[in-house]
Amino acid sequence: MNESDADLAPPVEDSAAEGGESVGGLDDLLSSGDRSLVLLFGSQSGNSEGLAAKIAKDAKAYGLEGEVHDMDGFDFNSLSSKKRVMIVCSTWGEGEQPDNAEDLWQFSISDSASRMEGVHFAILALGDSSYEFFCQSGKEWDGQFEKLGATRAIDRLDCDVDYDAPAAEWLMDALPTLAAVDSTGHFHEDMVDSIKMYASGTSLGAEGEDGFSIPDIAIEAIQVEATIFRYDPETSSTGTDTWLCSLSANMSVLEVLRTLKMTQDGSLTFRDGTVDDPNTAISVNGRLVLPGLTRLDSVAPMRDGQVSLRIEPLPGFDVIRDLAIDPWSLERKRESSEPWMVAATREGAQTPQGPIGTMEPGAAAKIHSIRNFASQNIIHSSSDAIPHANGYLGPAVIASSWSRRNDPRTSPTKRKAIDEMLSSHNGIKAETDFAPIRRQSSVPRQVSDALLEAKNSVMTDEGFNGKHGKHVWWYTWSVKSSGLVNDTVIYRQALGPFALLGNLFSGVTARMVLGFTRTGGNMFNGMLGMVAPPAGIGKMPKQFNSSVDKHHEVVSIFNEMDGRF
Repeated sequence: MNESDADLAPPVEDSAAEGGESVGGLDDLLSSGDRSLVLLFGSQSGNSEGLAAKIAKDAKAYGLEGEVHDMDGFDFNSLSSKKRVMIVCSTWGEGEQPDNAEDLWQFSISDSASRMEGVHFAILALGDSSYEFFCQSGKEWDGQFEKLGATRAIDRLDCDVDYDAPAAEWLMDALPTLAAVDSTGHFHEDMVDSIKMYASGTSLGAEGEDGFSIPDIAIEAIQVEATIFRYDPETSSTGTDTWLCSLSANMSVLEVLRTLKMTQDGSLTFRDGTVDDPNTAISVNGRLVLPGLTRLDSVAPMRDGQVSLRIEPLPGFDVIRDLAIDPWSLERKRESSEPWMVAATREGAQTPQGPIGTMEPGAAAKIHSIRNFASQNIIHSSSDAIPHANGYLGPAVIASSWSRRNDPRTSPTKRKAIDEMLSSHNGIKAETDFAPIRRQSSVPRQVSDALLEAKNSVMTDEGFNGKHGKHVWWYTWSVKSSGLVNDTVIYRQALGPFALLGNLFSGVTARMVLGFTRTGGNMFNGMLGMVAPPAGIGKMPKQFNSSVDKHHEVVSIFNEMDGRF
């Protein structure tokens, strides 16, 4: 160790107090004893699993050996002998544990669960703030670990749908904190900053005659199984090709496609371009991405030392060949929406360069945020309605039109034309579910929020007529009349006699009565299941879940608003 090393990482002589192992310095701490970090993931859609795999990879920089485990079938009591544990868990439905976490959670709250003194833990919770029980599963794990005597290394992080940035920031503190726990379970708080510097590459002193040398950078190779959709327009044949290869983990998906085309099959067809070219968008393991901006080690978890990729063209478009789609259908829809600006006459501000139009900062930020997306093709493909409604304009066109509708520069005539387009049968009412759009991490949250605003505006202007409006009216009427939140959405429509009769023939009731449940929970949710099935059977929520606070205010609001329906 040279002098600059000693200045940055001084030996710690008293860090072995109160049962901690003798640690002479940073190198001793990071290289001696058990350096394992147990990563347990509870995942419904794969996000938590992928994030846990990425954390395990990042943990190496902090002198930790990440061990990723599925909660399903994991031995909970084995955690009592561990020193570092991190939970990465999503929340499913109305505050429920994911499928693969339910059994482990039930065991952890039973009398058979071991005490966890000496275990340091951190909780990374994923959820959706639009739900009432936001990140409930992570909160439950956090409280249970503390109840069993484990030590919270860092405060829990509750992540919304866009979790990448906050999770990365949180891990910059969580990983060095857990790395400062030695193999006896003693936490060396005074070593945390040194570990952060070590991981960032700044804890080593300058070397060489000039006091500086560029370090050698070695990229670890990983085994990749790439399954790619193939389509030959000459024979109208479809299928898949699979390649097994060893590639650098930091390669982008676009570089992987280029490599396969160059070395394996020159006929492989995809749209190439710059890293941020919106026309290069494809589907990788169900995620709609720009391949040039997507690293290989970020799109899939590592399993048995191998990454599996399923690469397909964007859904909702005609395929020209292999991964190359024809975007002309979207262009025709965009053209039919007449996206050009028709400006209104308005007052401006006098400047030395002449009069110039002005706009409130909040209004400017809103209209620009709605259209601030990387690829309109990705926005269009994110809708589940697109493949089944050929005339539907699509979320990309709707979002752009709504942005234009809210632009204070737009003329009244143009706004009226946009309103008519949005309320048409090919407008926003054709979008049945915003959840698939919100789930795509490449789709900004502002886009799905704008679509919801557009739909609410259209329904309000039309007095909530038609199926959409009646759906809302029955729900609000049930809340008003009962004073209770009806979780099955609409009692008269979902649980009426005709609906119950239809369930008998569709097999819904049979599956529930025979005990088919999504998470293996109780078959019956209470006596209500005996009175008004299927409301209280299986994993259907209780028909009447909770009382409404200040019910008299709800009644007053409904009476005031009833004229709009």
